[in-house]
Amino acid sequence: MRAPSLIEVVDILHEIAPLELAADWDNTGLLLQPRARAGAVRRALLTIDLTEPVVAEAKKVRADLVVSYHPPIFQPVKRLVHDDPRQRVLLAAAAAGFAVYSPHTALDAAPSGLADWLVEGVLDGAVPREVRPCGAGEFGRVVAVGKAIPFQALLQRLRRHLRVRDLRVALPERKKAAARTIAVAAGAGASVLRGERADVWVTGELSHHDALAATAAGIAVVCAGHSNTERGFLPVLKRRLRSAFGNDLDVRIAASDRDPFVTA
Repeated sequence: MRAPSLIEVVDILHEIAPLELAADWDNTGLLLQPRARAGAVRRALLTIDLTEPVVAEAKKVRADLVVSYHPPIFQPVKRLVHDDPRQRVLLAAAAAGFAVYSPHTALDAAPSGLADWLVEGVLDGAVPREVRPCGAGEFGRVVAVGKAIPFQALLQRLRRHLRVRDLRVALPERKKAAARTIAVAAGAGASVLRGERADVWVTGELSHHDALAATAAGIAVVCAGHSNTERGFLPVLKRRLRSAFGNDLDVRIAASDRDPFVTA
């Protein structure tokens, strides 16, 4: 049993989500490297966000690498101070000695990546008539089906696939009884979905005005919560890393990672 090096794990992450697919504005790849790239990675922890509880969990399980879907370093950083909560997380991660990698929009756009995983939830095993990319960087997908999906059945499929109890829905004046074309985009999907003609948009969150514009155009909107459209992909990513390294790499999903919003 030989634990892979950091560079070997990063190479596989590049294969899963090629960084050239990421948005120009994004910050993806290896963002924190407190040890040599040749150092062994025995345990990787997968999370949507690098928060203080996730850092504490990574320290507890002795993770050598945290794969954080959202990049914890996004805007340029001029200083690192403990009083800033986001910078405090980075300082704690560096002190703990684990590396941090973020795939973000590269994983959205990648073949068999996050956008395609959302399509799987829409189809629920059915064969599509067509699936095509949407958005300037192909970060979303539009799926067309031969037999229209009843709107309530679509909602049930999404609840099951995303493992959520509640969905926020905005309906046009002429309500949709069924959908033949569904556009999907993870997270905050407005920039991907805006202008896309479909019966339904499915995303994590949408602004008030984008929702109004969509419904005025006759499009129904389904919002599941930003990270709720992303977190369910982590088990898929875990399987792919395990497939590449087998028992040489212990891959875990952070139990402390969760959406910041709850239904009160």
